Formats: sequence, C-alpha cells, structure tokens
Amino acid sequence: MMSAATTEILGTWVLAAIVLLPIVYLAFRSRGFLLTWHQRFWWGVNYVLTRILWRARISGPLPAAADRGALIVCNHRSPMDPCFIELGTNRVVHWMIAKEYCHDWKLGWFLRMCEVIPTNRAAVDTAATKMAIRYAQRGELVGLFPEGRLNTTDEVMISGRAGAALIALKARVPVVPCYIEGSPYDGTTLGALRMNARVKATVGRPIDLSEYYGREGERGVLQELTRRLMREIARLGGHPDFQPQLAGRFYRPE
Repeated sequence: MMSAATTEILGTWVLAAIVLLPIVYLAFRSRGFLLTWHQRFWWGVNYVLTRILWRARISGPLPAAADRGALIVCNHRSPMDPCFIELGTNRVVHWMIAKEYCHDWKLGWFLRMCEVIPTNRAAVDTAATKMAIRYAQRGELVGLFPEGRLNTTDEVMISGRAGAALIALKARVPVVPCYIEGSPYDGTTLGALRMNARVKATVGRPIDLSEYYGREGERGVLQELTRRLMREIARLGGHPDFQPQLAGRFYRPE
C-alpha cells in the first residue's frame, strides 16, 4: 500500500502530465511554424491559456503573405493582448514593448525569447523605430499599439501616436488592423493569469498605403494615416463613428 507521501508525489506527476501533454502535442503539431523549438513550446502554452482560461477566439488568420513583412496594429486593454493576436499566425510577431518590462527579471528572459522590440514610452525612440522598420523590410511581422499604453478608460481608444504610420511607410509594408475585446486586466502585469475572461479578437483586411510611400516627410501625412488606422481598428470593434484623437508633441504616458 502506497504511503501518503508517495501518493502525493504520484498525484503531482499525473497533474503535471495532464497539463504538459496538450502543450507538448501542440508544440509538436507546430513543426511547420516558423518558430524555434522554445517558441513552439511557449506557443503551445499560449494556446492552452488563451483558449481555456480566457476562452479566446480569433476571427481568422493574419492576412500576411509568408514571404512579405506586415505591420499589425491593435487597440490595447491588457498586457496579454499580444497573446490573442498570436493565435492568428504561425510566425513570430515582433511586438514593440516598453523597455521596463524587458529589463524586469521576471519577464525579461521571456520577452527576449519572443524577440520583442524594447521601446522607450516616454519619448520618441529612434532606435526602436529603426529596428521595427528593419524587421518589416526583411519580411517579418511587427506588432504595435498606436495608443502607446493601456487604455483603462471608457473610451473606445485613447489618443494615438504616429509611429505605426511612420514604420509602415518607411518599410513599405501593408498594415493589418485588429480589435480585441474582453481582455483580462486587474491593474497588474501578470494579474490576468488569475482571471477568467471571454476574449474576441477580430482581424481586418490589410490596408495598402502604397500611394503614400515616400511621403512620410510631408506635413500632415502621418497624422492623417494614424487617424485612418485607428478608425479602422475601432470599426472592427463595432464603432464606425469613432473619431480618433492624436497625442500632442510633448505627450508623456502615465
């Protein structure tokens, strides 16, 4: 007859197997994905978390050709928002993430593995912008939140910045708008892991900005395109009459 300690150990292993087997299966199934083995494993973790804990569903795959770069733009309600967009692709999305998270000992290793782009939210980050442009020009996916920070208000979206428009024009890639609703957020970075949610991610059609290529230096072009991108994001969320506001020149996120 097994002792209580042996029974507890066996139970722990059985529970671990129940949790890990689906993840390992998903990682194995993703062999055709353009991901490293480490990324495939965490893709499996992400799939289980988003589908089971947050009951996430996405309207379809990201409409981005495998051999061409694209810029993904999305509203921003939770630190977990990139997780839901990742359900729509078999490629790495290089998300622009605040530097303070990348330097955090609890998150930094994971974000580096995800190949994020560390960016300074307090000012225009030229280095991060150039890195995003290089990724997109090389045929990779770059993810960006035009609002620049979490929207914790009752507004559809808060004021936006022109970085997305600049990157799209410089890299000469299409822009894929997305809208997420129901993202879990309790005011902390990882608190969503303790929350249930019902998340819906809607993927829009690519926006062709080729008529503006080479015009990023013209007065008002970046502002016009930023409003256009934000209106399209809001439209996907069922807000066709949304009128975007732009952040001022000396904008500083809270």
